Amino acid sequence: MKNSYWWIGFFIAALPAMLFRDYTPDNELRYLSIANEALSDGHLFTFYNQGMPYADKPPLYLWIVMLGKVIFGQHYMWFLSLFSFIPAVTIVGVMDKWVGHQISDEYRRTARLMLMTSGLFFGLALTLRMDMLMCMFITLSLYTFYKLRKGWGNKKLNSWLFPIYLFLALFSKGPVGILVPLLSIFVFLAISGEFRTFGRYWGWKTWGVLLGLCALWFLAVYLEGGEPYLNNLLFHQTIDRAVDSFHHKEPFYYYGIAIWYSLAPWSLLIIGVIIFCTGKYVVTDLERMFITVSLTTLIMLSIISSKIAVYLAPAYAFFVYWAILILSRMKWSRWLAFTIAVPALIFSCSLIAFIILVYTGELAMYSHWTMYIGVGFLMLSGILTLWFLYRFKHLNNALNSLAMGVFFTVFFAGWSFPAINSEIGFKDVCQKALELSQQADTNTFYTYGIRRPESMDVFLNQDVEKVEVDNILNNQYSKGVLIITNRRLRDSEALQSYISEKTTERVGNYILVVL
Repeated sequence: MKNSYWWIGFFIAALPAMLFRDYTPDNELRYLSIANEALSDGHLFTFYNQGMPYADKPPLYLWIVMLGKVIFGQHYMWFLSLFSFIPAVTIVGVMDKWVGHQISDEYRRTARLMLMTSGLFFGLALTLRMDMLMCMFITLSLYTFYKLRKGWGNKKLNSWLFPIYLFLALFSKGPVGILVPLLSIFVFLAISGEFRTFGRYWGWKTWGVLLGLCALWFLAVYLEGGEPYLNNLLFHQTIDRAVDSFHHKEPFYYYGIAIWYSLAPWSLLIIGVIIFCTGKYVVTDLERMFITVSLTTLIMLSIISSKIAVYLAPAYAFFVYWAILILSRMKWSRWLAFTIAVPALIFSCSLIAFIILVYTGELAMYSHWTMYIGVGFLMLSGILTLWFLYRFKHLNNALNSLAMGVFFTVFFAGWSFPAINSEIGFKDVCQKALELSQQADTNTFYTYGIRRPESMDVFLNQDVEKVEVDNILNNQYSKGVLIITNRRLRDSEALQSYISEKTTERVGNYILVVL
């Protein structure tokens, strides 16, 4: 019972960001725009972005976005955030239960805190993406496989849940949702001397459920979008991206670098423990399982051409818990202390560094009193961690202290979003643009020098037109509201002169001009 409410602290830390943060233009706002377009066109299985086919992602997450719009009449960050936060909590809960028979409550608590505060894991728990949803189903499928192998729980129920979880992982993000469990289980059974039992788990029932559900999905896509869209979904967005990516193409060693900041502030500890202690300490099936999932996922994703750091998300939990399983049998040592002391020292200097960067202009946009409090807690946690580490030589308390510093920092930093949202997303600038358009009796909006402005239609309820500076100066746009970046305005003296006598408003990094 004492471990039942651990997620509440995670939720409290995340809540301000879930309530106050604006959508980022690159992906979050684009998903909202795509969902709006699907609702407008009456599509459920085929999606379009500004009229162009968008077969990049399966429907499940976009359905959630659409559902929120149908229920509430508009999009709310808090609602959509739940579908990243709840999967994150579920992953932690599954991993915690999975290792419960092998490590003590003390190390389980430390493992939960480490995973929840791992850089990109925490980031994805607060970001509107389908990655965390896919990771949840991958984790559930692997845990269900492990239960089937061990004979835990209801065998008949688990034999049905296993392929259902696999399909939902596929239906959340794409082929990686199946490839991670498939290859991990294949390799695990092979190194465990149980290769002949592979068909017991990936047999007729599993493949029958997967192929049956996929057939229904692909038929719906074909009926709604025709052969070109289905071909785009099945081949262009899968095989082409895997072999010679047209998007996010990176070298083979990319994840060898990305993992260091993806697992921060624990990367030095996790990678150190894994490299230097695995051969000596790995003795159980569970440890071999976690090793297999971690390394198989890392190698598979390294072979695939398209790479970004968040693609490695299915392995984050297994890396953390793999390290904890080993760490639970180790004692304090100088090199272990060093792997924790390095991030603790960085945290200890964080407030001074933050103040310097704010006053030199590098982080001026974050100069908000709640940010100072948040970074102040980060500094205190670093100092407290060093105290636990070297005064009492207690690894768990040191790790817990560092993690709590991250929670407090995220909590207080979240309260600053209303003040800095204009630097993050388009909501504030679009609201001001609507006000100016009403005053000028126009419903036309132009943009210049703004990356991905097409998703502004979520707030403006209509498309925007991207324009060039020469056309602006030639008065080709006689009526409307022009939105430009302050940087682009500074770069053009002619444009500065042109708008000097016009009505303008500034919102964050944007200048609005009434034409």
